[in-house]
Amino acid sequence: MYQNIKVLKSTRWLVSFIFLCFSFLVQSQIERVEPPNWWVGFEQDTLQLLVKGKAIGTYVPSIQKEGIRLIRATRADSPNYLFLDLLIARDAEPGTFDIEFKPKRGRTYSFSYELKQREQKPEDFKGFDSSDVVYLITPDRFANGTPENDAVKGLLETAVERSEDYGRHGGDIQGIIDHLDYIDSMGFTAVWSCPLLINDMPRSSYHGYAITDFYRVDPRFGSLEEYVELSNKAADRGIKLIMDQVANHCGNKHWWMEDLPFSDWLNFQEDYEQGLPLKTSNHKRTVNQDGYAAEYDRTLMSGGWFVSAMPDLNQRNPFMAKYIIQNSIWWVETLQLGGIRQDTYPYPDKDFMALWARDIMREYPNFNIVGEEWSDNPLLVGYWQDGAKNKDGYRSYLPSTMDFPIQTTFAEAFKESEKEWGKGLVKLYNALANDFYYTNPSSIMLFGDNHDMDRIHTQMGEEVALTRMAMAFVLTTPRIPQVYYGTEILMQNTDKPGDHGLIRTDFPGGWEGDTVNAFTGEGLTEAQRQMQDFMRKLLNFRKTSSAIHAGNTKHFAPHDGVYVLFRYDADQTVMLILNKNEAPTTLDLTRYAEMDINNKTFTNVVTGASRTLGTVLQLDGKGPIVLVHQKR
Repeated sequence: MYQNIKVLKSTRWLVSFIFLCFSFLVQSQIERVEPPNWWVGFEQDTLQLLVKGKAIGTYVPSIQKEGIRLIRATRADSPNYLFLDLLIARDAEPGTFDIEFKPKRGRTYSFSYELKQREQKPEDFKGFDSSDVVYLITPDRFANGTPENDAVKGLLETAVERSEDYGRHGGDIQGIIDHLDYIDSMGFTAVWSCPLLINDMPRSSYHGYAITDFYRVDPRFGSLEEYVELSNKAADRGIKLIMDQVANHCGNKHWWMEDLPFSDWLNFQEDYEQGLPLKTSNHKRTVNQDGYAAEYDRTLMSGGWFVSAMPDLNQRNPFMAKYIIQNSIWWVETLQLGGIRQDTYPYPDKDFMALWARDIMREYPNFNIVGEEWSDNPLLVGYWQDGAKNKDGYRSYLPSTMDFPIQTTFAEAFKESEKEWGKGLVKLYNALANDFYYTNPSSIMLFGDNHDMDRIHTQMGEEVALTRMAMAFVLTTPRIPQVYYGTEILMQNTDKPGDHGLIRTDFPGGWEGDTVNAFTGEGLTEAQRQMQDFMRKLLNFRKTSSAIHAGNTKHFAPHDGVYVLFRYDADQTVMLILNKNEAPTTLDLTRYAEMDINNKTFTNVVTGASRTLGTVLQLDGKGPIVLVHQKR
C-alpha cells in the first residue's frame, strides 16, 4: 500500500512537471497579449487583442467560452503578430477563458485570458473639475520613498546622480504615497504626475514622455501594485489621480520598434526602416484649424516625429487607434482614475483624437480629460473644447484644455508699468474677457507654470508679491487651477532660464539627508514659509468655497494699478484685489457698488481679520488680498 502511494505521488509529480513544461512552452511561444486583461460591462462590447509571438500569425485562433465570441483574426505584415477581435456579450460572466492557437501542424497552444468584474459603476468615475486644485508632480524629482529601486539592472540608464539636471534623481511612487498627508494638508484635491510608465531610454529617461511599454510601470518608479496603492490611498483622502498619457509618440526603444506589426504603424515609417533622415514635425499647430493650410504642412505637422528619439504613432492605422484607446481605458479602470491629461494634443491625427475622447467619455460620462494645446491664441485653445462651434464642423469630445493664453500674459500683466496705455494689468483683464469665446470656461485648466516652462517665481523676477498675485488669480478665477510642485515654497530656476532639468528640480525634504525639508518646514526661509502658509490658507478656503467652485464672475477694469475681480453666488461673495502699488493706496469702493458690498462684513482669507466695508479701503502695499463675505 505504501509503495502504491509512492508511485501515485511520483506519477502526480510527473504530470505536474509535464504541465509546467507545457505552460512554459506556451508562454515562450506567446510573448505578450495586450491588453493583459479586460472587464465585463462596457458600453463598447468589442475587445481587440494584440498577440505577439514567434510566427503567431501562422496560427489559427479559437475561443470556446459562453458569452465570448471571436469575430475576426487579422494577420499583420509581420508574421509575429495576430490581432483578435472579440465580442463580449452584455451578460458575460467575469473569469478566465482559454484562447487556443492551432498551427498548420503540431501541437495546439492555449493561452488563459481574464475578464474581471468592474470595481465601480461608470457614472461613479468622477473627473476633476473647477472645485478641484491639481498638484502637478515630476515624480523623479519629488521624493525618493524607495532608494532600493533607484537603479534597475538590465535597463539602459542605471546611473542616479542628483547633481545632473537631466539625469535620474530617484524619486518614485512611494515618495508620493509617503507625502499624501502633506498634499492633503496643503489643500490640493487632485494629483497629476508626469508619466510613470517605463522609459527604457539610454539618457534623460526621468521625464516619462518617451514610453517604451504602454502597459508597464517603470520599475525605477515602482510597481503596478504601488501605482494602484497610490490611487487608493489618494482616494481615501478625497484626492483624485490624474494620469499623464501620450497618444502621439513613444520612445525609440519601445519593444515593438525591432519588429513593427504593420508597414504603417509609424508615420514616415519607410524612412525610418531605410535609415533615411527622420522627418520631424514643423510644429505648425494652426494647420488643424487653418482653412488655407497646405497639405504638405498638415502632413508634416501631424506626421513628423516630435523629436528624433520619439517615433510618431500613426493613429490612422485602425489597429494602432484601437490599441491607444483600449490602453487609455485599461488604465482608467485599473487605477480608478479621476482624469487624464493628454500630452501634445494637437499633434496626433485630430479625427482620431475625437474618436479617442468620444470613446472614453462614452464609457465614463462624469470623467474629465484635459488636452495640452500650447498656444497663446484663445481661438486655437477653444477649438479643441467639446461644444465649440467650429467652422469646419469638427467636434473634439474633449471636455477640457489648458489656458496657455492667460498664462502667457502673467509676466507682462504683473511686471509692466501701469503708466503706459495698454500695458500691465489691463492685459490680464482683456485675457479673461476672452471667456465669451469658450464653450465652458470653468472647465479650462489654468496654471502659473508647469514642468515645461520657467517657474512662476522666475517669471515674476523672484518678486514674492507678484508671485502671490499670479497664484491668487489662478486660484480664484473660473477655471480648474493647476499648481506645479514647489510653487508653494517659491522654487525657481533663475540661474538657468529655460533649463528643463532645473525647472524639474528636487523638492527639498524628499531625500534622506536633505538639510531643508519643505514637508515639515524645517530649514525654509521666512519668505518660503510665508508663501507656503499663504498657499495653504487660500487652497483650504477654496476647498469649500461655493462661489469659487461654481459661482458667477464679474471683474472691473484695472484702475490706478489695482484690478478687482468678484466670484459670487447666493451664499457667498469672494473679492480678489490685485494691487501693484508699492506705496499705501486708497481704493474707492463706490466703483463696485453693483456688487452690494457696502456695510457688509468681509473676512481676509489669509489673515483671518474681518471688517465692515465702507466707501474706501486702505491698501498697504503691493500684493493680493482675498476677502470673503458669507451671505448665509
